[in-house]
Amino acid sequence: MEALLRWAAELGVSDSPSAPAPSTTSSSSCLGRSLVVADFPDAGGRGFAAARDLRRGELVLRVPRAALLTSDRVMADDPRIASCVDAHRPRLSSIQRLIVCLLAEVGKGKSSGWYLYLSQLPTYYTILATFNDFEIEALQVDDAIWVAQKAVSAIRSEWEEATPLMRELDFKPKLLMFKTWLWAFATVSSRTLHVAWDDAGCLCPIGDLFNYAAPDNDTSSEEQDTEEAMKCQERNVNVMLEEIKLDSPSVRLTDGGYEDSKAYCLYARKRYRKGEQVLLGYGTYTNLELLEHYGFLLDENPNEKTYIQLDSELCTMGTWPKDSLYIHPNGHPSFALLCSLRLWATPTNRRKSFSHQIYSGSMLSVENELEVLKRLGSKCVETLQQLPTTAELDGRLIHFLRNLQNSTSWRVDVEQSSFGQEFALFLRFHSVDVDCTQDQLPVRLLRSLERWELAVRWRCSYKIALTKCVLYCKRLINELSLQ
Repeated sequence: MEALLRWAAELGVSDSPSAPAPSTTSSSSCLGRSLVVADFPDAGGRGFAAARDLRRGELVLRVPRAALLTSDRVMADDPRIASCVDAHRPRLSSIQRLIVCLLAEVGKGKSSGWYLYLSQLPTYYTILATFNDFEIEALQVDDAIWVAQKAVSAIRSEWEEATPLMRELDFKPKLLMFKTWLWAFATVSSRTLHVAWDDAGCLCPIGDLFNYAAPDNDTSSEEQDTEEAMKCQERNVNVMLEEIKLDSPSVRLTDGGYEDSKAYCLYARKRYRKGEQVLLGYGTYTNLELLEHYGFLLDENPNEKTYIQLDSELCTMGTWPKDSLYIHPNGHPSFALLCSLRLWATPTNRRKSFSHQIYSGSMLSVENELEVLKRLGSKCVETLQQLPTTAELDGRLIHFLRNLQNSTSWRVDVEQSSFGQEFALFLRFHSVDVDCTQDQLPVRLLRSLERWELAVRWRCSYKIALTKCVLYCKRLINELSLQ
């Protein structure tokens, strides 16, 4: 990591607005002014801590274009790669081209200009496409299983399409394997940042060390007001680019982006105290989407959406898209779902006359609302009953799997638990003898345990949301019945 930070500093990467010119800095690190690398075991692992108190909107990292790994940069440095990729360009997506360029640099080993960065990348990922059949089935919910299976199928198809190009580039046999392509895809999926000139995005050394924070609107109480933050942002920009006017419309309070200064600039999304983890909100995702694209999920995700199978008539009842019919983490139905149910519970010959009132979010009558709540509650109960385990059992399994990953004698832990039968299925799937006397589990099994735990955590949160919805419906039914 120290060598990587020195390399980045030489390229002009800095956590200060007044970044030194590339390759002229005497600093041994690109960090230390605003950020320091730290470990957060319970919040994403390795990430960034504030080196000092940070204001909202303050620039905390600047990565020049010269330090960004993009397909066009790799091809500019290697005419042979450029020639081969251009010949296949019409048949390959931008993501496939970036993956090929990434693997080409990996294949160069220490001779690659990106070696220090590439050597710090994770050796494995936990995105949905890396799940095996056992782990996919552990998701239990049909929609989630379908998403995982579709992801694996799509990536395998893309690998097959790109293999002729990789053979032309004389990739080593190991780099031609599907599991290597899957690693590279996961790297691109989980670590790239958006740039306007390439749909695949860019790999941003140092910038991809930020852990994720879900975007939400409930941050004003702990942050400086907008005027003060805007002034802070203006000071940052003025230091970097003296020619930018104070009233420039480009000054903004976002997590970051590629700017006219020819660098990727990242800003503090809120006020941070020294030592706090500095997070980056790089999109609004449900937990299943986070698992699909990034390989993790949040215990409390304000953007989570829980879907249940609805009658086809209900899905087409209004003008709302199907993905707007969901249940919030607190168990409340979305606005679109509630309106659709109210419309459904209205007699057919009266729907048109009452539609305006329904679309405004108003309750039509006590009788209509009771029918809506009973229908929603019973649908949640029906969904829960169809799943093979309960949220309570899942919670115990999560605890068991976490202990097992840190165990020095897994056989003893399994014997003392109530999950011996499930763990035996896990071992058989991996062709490991159930009576194996080895105390330490092989690395491949430990990684599978990590993905298994993620699957159980996802399905557990799914069931908890439905359970909360059932309780929500029961409470409102009782209140309405008393009226």
